[in-house]
Amino acid sequence: MEEAGVASAAEAMVDLSTDSDSEFSAEIPAETGGLRMTKQRQEVYRLLLEQRDHPTAQDVFMRVKDTLPHISLATVYNTLEALVQHGLVRQVNFDREPSRFCPNLADHGHFHDKVSGKIHDVTFKQGVSLADVLELPPGAVVTGIEITLRGELPMEESAK
Repeated sequence: MEEAGVASAAEAMVDLSTDSDSEFSAEIPAETGGLRMTKQRQEVYRLLLEQRDHPTAQDVFMRVKDTLPHISLATVYNTLEALVQHGLVRQVNFDREPSRFCPNLADHGHFHDKVSGKIHDVTFKQGVSLADVLELPPGAVVTGIEITLRGELPMEESAK
């Protein structure tokens, strides 16, 4: 019974984002967020913006080798760390899994589909406040949000 309450509260707060596979083709400037964008940084950042599926460093390495065949795994790790430190992407951690990287900088959470293993961005519905569904300590000011929901999507949604 309590589980149903959790599900309905979560449903009232978030929408599954459907644009996670949207195309991104803008040019990346030579400097972004105070970070000089080397060719390696540009390619890794472009990949994260184009393929918003929350890849691990290993995923990024395997994908970016198509355009930069001589890039090393260490360079990918260093590049991801620099992008995180300069606020261009977020590092997301799920339990004991490898870190994943998310270019969505808006306040949002994540839904981890247990069936497909995919991770989807979820956004807060317009007009809904955390205080509407959570008992926060008196006077609490929320300065950051890290919400991970786990569950299963219908088969047609899991395929997206």
